[in-house]
Amino acid sequence: MSQIDLRIRNVLEGNARLLVAANALNDDSDLYEVGLSSHASVNVMLACEDEFGVEFPESLLRKSTFQSIGSIRRALESLGIADGAE
Repeated sequence: MSQIDLRIRNVLEGNARLLVAANALNDDSDLYEVGLSSHASVNVMLACEDEFGVEFPESLLRKSTFQSIGSIRRALESLGIADGAE
């Protein structure tokens, strides 16, 4: 598991209020199906911005960006975050 994925999972544990542990999820597990609400997704977005030192542009502020660990990672990578880099 990459460092980015570990950090995303930590953000989810602290902010997503999921019904299962973030470490038990696959990269493509639907976070909304395991309890992520629209309110919690905003908290996840803000926590990711703090954790990775980025700001999500309006073009990424959509439900699909926060649908899974993989989609969050791809969004962060599109903002220049690489494994082990900030």
